[in-house]
Amino acid sequence: MDIRMLSSKYTVTRLKKEDIPDILVLCKANPMYYRYCPPAVCTEVIRKDMTALPPGKGPEDKYYVGFFQGSRLIAVMDLIDGYPNADTGFIGFFMMNRKMQGRGIGSAIVEEACSFLKSIGKTAVMLGYVDGNPQSESFWKKNGFLPTGAVSHEELYDVIVMRRMLQA
Repeated sequence: MDIRMLSSKYTVTRLKKEDIPDILVLCKANPMYYRYCPPAVCTEVIRKDMTALPPGKGPEDKYYVGFFQGSRLIAVMDLIDGYPNADTGFIGFFMMNRKMQGRGIGSAIVEEACSFLKSIGKTAVMLGYVDGNPQSESFWKKNGFLPTGAVSHEELYDVIVMRRMLQA
């Protein structure tokens, strides 16, 4: 997967351990997310997220990427190729720079990512948001994702599974 194609406006690169301080700053500026989805963000949480994989997937399927405007990190996306099936992309995490929110930039990034995934043959994009988080629910619904009816029961919260079909 050529991750550079996820955005025509921003530079997209795989994030590395050297990027953790910038990721931490971006994430800490979004406390509502962690209120619903503990634990609180820290270096170790980010390090684990960078390598976390769903069952049956390997590191070659994981794209933990940053969207940059110049040297400024404006968004982080964790994208799993071919999960839960070969025709689907899965967004495990997406977070915007707090200062860039409310301008349609996050929605534009998601739209371009969905268009790219469609162009490489994906028919759907799936994700989950923590039940009760109104900001996440609103954002994903606004971007064409609908609840599938599935709920993943995690230790500290429930995750509502959503899907957006990519039109032919």
